[in-house]
Amino acid sequence: MQTRVIIKVNGNVQGVFFRQYAKQIADKLRIKGVAKNLLDGSVEIIAEGEEEDLRTLVRACEEGPKGAIIENTHVYYDKSTGEFTSFRVSF
Repeated sequence: MQTRVIIKVNGNVQGVFFRQYAKQIADKLRIKGVAKNLLDGSVEIIAEGEEEDLRTLVRACEEGPKGAIIENTHVYYDKSTGEFTSFRVSF
């Protein structure tokens, strides 16, 4: 069953290739969505896919790429909307 997750990651997460890291994992898991930097310095990931795959993505985001310092992660699950056709990095 397709599900949606919104992940907001706070800490030193911009300028450390966090969005590209999320995309690489999402592509491997065939997850669709978007990763974007927010003005408050956090990264937001909106992703849709199978629930187990999304949990894998969440765990990866809680660890982050080398160079990232994760202060906290907020995760919200919701119903899938079918909004996305692929996973992209937003600028």
